[in-house]
Amino acid sequence: MNSNFFDGQDYFIDEKVNMFKFENAYKVFDEKGENIGAVKQVLTFGQKMLRLLVDKRMLPFKLNIVNNDDEIQASISRGFTFFMSKILINDAYGNPLATIKQKFKFFKPTFKIEDPDGNPIAEITGDWKAWNFVIKDSNQIEIGSISKKWAGALKEIFTTADKYNVHIDPNYSQNQHKVAILSSAITIDMVLKES
Repeated sequence: MNSNFFDGQDYFIDEKVNMFKFENAYKVFDEKGENIGAVKQVLTFGQKMLRLLVDKRMLPFKLNIVNNDDEIQASISRGFTFFMSKILINDAYGNPLATIKQKFKFFKPTFKIEDPDGNPIAEITGDWKAWNFVIKDSNQIEIGSISKKWAGALKEIFTTADKYNVHIDPNYSQNQHKVAILSSAITIDMVLKES
């Protein structure tokens, strides 16, 4: 398995538009602009049919984060829901890493990330319209951000609005939590769209 997928500090997420829009797929790039993997939505035939009849915000979803060899690095999933869902994050082997609990306040979504025992790992809060999110650790210290605005070499490559940057502070040393935090951040657009 490619263990260095989660070693970086900057991830650029680019939505690939699917003609029939059943399954979302996003490409993931590193800070050099190299494609390092993707986020893929996994849907059964039954789920595809249900999406035509039922509000998709109530339906279960599963997102796989894969490297360039299509090997799963982590997955995010949710069961059927009616309001404020609980989302599960698993590692590459299907072991639980964390849960995400969503809270919404007037276009200000909050995602609380907790370990399997319910202890806080991090929190992602933001402004959904302006597409600016702050990632804070369990001590409320800022450790990262999610944004559609960035400077530097990649600005020319990524110019349209359906791309965003996830940044994690290079000094953040909690590697066992980093996979859960990055998995949450990388998939945030798909989670918001599914919610």
